[in-house]
Amino acid sequence: MSIFKNQNFKAVLLIVFTLLVSCEEDTIGDEAFGTLEGKVVSNSFNIPLENVKITTNPSSTTVFTDKDGNFIIEDISIGDYSVQADKDDFETSFEPSTIYSNKTTTVVFELDSVASKNLQPAIPTLISPQDKATDISNPVQFVWSSSKNDSDTITYTFELRDGNTGEIQIFENLQDTTLTIDNLSVGANYFWQVTADDAITESTQSKISSFQLRGIENNRFLYVRTLNGNNVIFSGGEPAGLNNSEVDQNEIQLTSSELNCYRPKANRTVNKIAYIRNQGGESHLFTMNLDGSGKTQLTKSIPIAGFRNDEIEFAWSNNGNVIYYPNFNSLYAINIDGSGLSKVYEAPSGEFITEVATNLSNNLIAIKTNDAAGYNVKIQTINPVSKSVTRTIIEGIPGAFGGLDYSINGNKILYTRDISGIENTQYRQLDSRIFEYDIANDNSIEIDTDKPTGYNNLDVSYAPNEGYVMYILTSNDGISEKKIYRKEINTSDDADPELLFTNAFMPNWE
Repeated sequence: MSIFKNQNFKAVLLIVFTLLVSCEEDTIGDEAFGTLEGKVVSNSFNIPLENVKITTNPSSTTVFTDKDGNFIIEDISIGDYSVQADKDDFETSFEPSTIYSNKTTTVVFELDSVASKNLQPAIPTLISPQDKATDISNPVQFVWSSSKNDSDTITYTFELRDGNTGEIQIFENLQDTTLTIDNLSVGANYFWQVTADDAITESTQSKISSFQLRGIENNRFLYVRTLNGNNVIFSGGEPAGLNNSEVDQNEIQLTSSELNCYRPKANRTVNKIAYIRNQGGESHLFTMNLDGSGKTQLTKSIPIAGFRNDEIEFAWSNNGNVIYYPNFNSLYAINIDGSGLSKVYEAPSGEFITEVATNLSNNLIAIKTNDAAGYNVKIQTINPVSKSVTRTIIEGIPGAFGGLDYSINGNKILYTRDISGIENTQYRQLDSRIFEYDIANDNSIEIDTDKPTGYNNLDVSYAPNEGYVMYILTSNDGISEKKIYRKEINTSDDADPELLFTNAFMPNWE
């Protein structure tokens, strides 16, 4: 009995010892570690990369490479891993690795830069305006071409430099290959360049192209347009395009939209524009250069005044040294430097001098007078030397008259007349037409403009060569848009009127 017990006891001890040994071997195996080290360089150039983030899957310690591109992860559990290397501007890379107990495993990464996998945008080609182009009109549409060589999105930077002032305009993050810019300097030389960028590779730049904007010398027309409730003076050029269908060409704003300026009249002999400007409750004469610079006030003590400011006109003398202007029933002359103010004629009391016109052949002046309501019109010629009337052309005809102009040779006078003869407190005209008076024959003929019924022709004037007349066409409702037209006269061809400018009035053509 004791022998059996002894044998059983030995068997139990053997089992316990075996279990203890087995458990100790499993624990040691689970705690086996190794070391992972490596190096990260750029592909192709073999340059060490610093601050590359190194991670593993399954996860272990996260480390970063040093300045030599080296990294080490110590005490990493044995087993198979996927090792990952990450750095901005480089493509992420993966390398397999197996960790052995008490051994060092080495892995090397060669990272490709993101840029190396992309292509630069094609170099932009500048299409319009063509290089060294001249006589380019406002607004300017710039057109260029470029293309992407991969799937990257391209944006453009547009740079425009004024060759006269050095001022640079830059437009960034453009998506389209066209750009329109308005209000560029008249007559200036410009240089432009386009840069294409895909935000990954190095940007590409076009060649530099140049062009010259159309100068003010080509703008033969002056007119007025309403902006911000004020009359604003513009200059403009000839119609362009197929059949001259493109109107409102090369428009240049000459006066501020914060000021009320109107009735511009140019004189090419002295290269000045005279105009009326409201100031301190009065209307005064000003002059400026053809490009709108050099604005100078002429009248001070005696302003322009009379019947309806929008109807009053003045005139240059035939040599351009003097301007004639009305003040109620008096006509004054003033030098273009503001000196020499003098009265040259005085109409009877109650007659307001509203319009004035001169010619290049003699010193006679044509004037239009009317009463305080705008009617009882007289059109006369006067001699400023003798201060007397030399001829009465219109008198005793009912209705409104306007648009006074004098031919170059002093033989004809142009005007408009409302043939309806209506007279009303609103000074509304119903059927105003253009007439030309021949002094030698003492008769007036109508210049037919094919005016539609219900419309008026207003503010008529001769072209510089007197082969055309320029005038306003507008509805007789008094509130509709005004448009500037011209029509060829003294020809056997029945030419159609030609539209020049829209939403414009008080035209002048020199």
